[in-house]
Amino acid sequence: MATLSTGIEIGGYTVQSLIKENIYTESYRIEDADGNPYFLKLFIIKRLPEKMLNTSSGEVLEIEHCRLMKHKNIISYISSGIYDSVEEGTCQYYITAYFHGELLTEKIQREGKIDTGTALRIFREMLEGLKFMHNLELNHNDITPRNIMLPANGPAEVIDLGHVSGRCNGKVPFDTSDLELPYCANETFIGIYDEQSDIFAASMVLYVMLTGKKPWQTEIPENIKRSTAAIKLKDFRKAHPIDFDSLDVDIRIKIVLAKGLALSYHERYKNIDALLCDLDGNSADKAQEDPSTPHSKAASSDTPESSQGRQREQGPNYVEFDIRKGNGNGFKDIAGMQELKDYLTKHVLFVIKNKEKVAKYRLSAPNGMLLYGPPGCGKTFVAEKFAEETGFNFVIVKASDLASSFVHGSQEKIAQLFKQATEKAPIVVCFDEFDALVPDRSNYAAQYSAGEVNEFLSQLNNCSERGIFVIGTSNRPDKIDPAVLRTGRIDKQVYVPIPDKEARREMFLIHLKDRPFDENKINADRLAEMSEGYIASDIAFVVNDAAMIAAYTDQDITQELLETSLKNTHPSLRPDTIKMYDEIRQKMESTERSNLTRRKVGYV
Repeated sequence: MATLSTGIEIGGYTVQSLIKENIYTESYRIEDADGNPYFLKLFIIKRLPEKMLNTSSGEVLEIEHCRLMKHKNIISYISSGIYDSVEEGTCQYYITAYFHGELLTEKIQREGKIDTGTALRIFREMLEGLKFMHNLELNHNDITPRNIMLPANGPAEVIDLGHVSGRCNGKVPFDTSDLELPYCANETFIGIYDEQSDIFAASMVLYVMLTGKKPWQTEIPENIKRSTAAIKLKDFRKAHPIDFDSLDVDIRIKIVLAKGLALSYHERYKNIDALLCDLDGNSADKAQEDPSTPHSKAASSDTPESSQGRQREQGPNYVEFDIRKGNGNGFKDIAGMQELKDYLTKHVLFVIKNKEKVAKYRLSAPNGMLLYGPPGCGKTFVAEKFAEETGFNFVIVKASDLASSFVHGSQEKIAQLFKQATEKAPIVVCFDEFDALVPDRSNYAAQYSAGEVNEFLSQLNNCSERGIFVIGTSNRPDKIDPAVLRTGRIDKQVYVPIPDKEARREMFLIHLKDRPFDENKINADRLAEMSEGYIASDIAFVVNDAAMIAAYTDQDITQELLETSLKNTHPSLRPDTIKMYDEIRQKMESTERSNLTRRKVGYV
């Protein structure tokens, strides 16, 4: 039975739910007064092994260690304290920031191999967190993909600090039974844990990211003792050396993996700085400068046809936009929203895709479309799926893509974009957060961007004749310059509402796909009913939150976890925000636009 019950206050926070428990620790989800989530780990002192306490201060060693962890690549320590339980006596606890994102192990399971650039970024950020620990003369001792958090916005973070300790030389002050053997260096099997064993585990994580599998694949029976399993794994490693030359990666990465995964303690990197020196190519090993390596070839392959070559020819303000062909399933990937999809199919796609009928009936081909509505409802996603339905090329453009430090540089980039789009026509060009690109020039604060708005107006004029269909997405269409929203520029305005019940039901199933769950035990209809008022991003967060707890406790995602996450997650849109969007919608619908058909269902 859990020591803390739901609703109880501790340290200024309110307990929401129990996440995980063992003999002497319990983990909870808690919230502050504003409803922000956090993690709390509670230690029942009378059950705690003596080796996990500081004999001088009487404080749990894990709490002491975590208090020192103040680094962007390590889960954030918030506070700690003492709780006196009637049943369990004195308990100690500490609070950390809540996990927002996904675990690296989930990304690997979903994608298999991770592209080299992303893998190296995660690897470096993980090493920065470990380096901070090592400078404090502490080691993590449990680096695996399940202990690397990938926030939705921000760098990777090392989490689960339950095995942090100083250097161990035979006497280990933490439980080793839950450590994943494949990520344990050979010396840890005799109780040696230090910087080099952390480096081995981190190098193992890099190998798994790059290849989608562990380097030493062997089946070890689950019912044998850990010590016996360790001996079997150690012998298997010795008998099956890794063929690093066969890896399709840069020679510098091969060197890092070979030294990082060296079975001999004395051949492995002594510290993270030495590893980073090799990774950055600053070591004295001239083999890294071999011009035949893939890295060197890529660096020397610059031609006039390459992006770099074109930039030299056309000036420092030149940019190559990422124009591509959509490979998805079109509207089939959009959960629910049938009325919206039907409207787009009948009133926009039909005219774009049927040029013969357009000519026969002398129809006016649409020039562009504005998708507007509350944030988090999938406007950009709808635009991408719309492009897939057309079969045209597609490019998403953000305000930052058009920013420039040069005088008139942004205007030049706008012209470059439409020139490249014309060359790749037919094409759908989607401008994300369109109001930031074409703000109302009557607003004094937006007058500085009048030149950019004028350039947009010029390029938007009848761009359909060049095979370009423009989509703008916006949370604030009332902030867009009125001249943009006229005939011959942005012809149609389409309101994207918050998801209806059917859409929410499908969203839950979409986000559960490829995760561990029993579909026969998930009631998606009930989840849809419980989530009224939730937007697409809310539902994605709820499922990921439940998945996080399931991963933390090594179980399937259950209906109970999903409902608990729903109860603990408030809708992003407040009632006053929804009211504001109703007013914006009414204003947009009442605008005098002779080329638009009035509709009462939300699409104008």
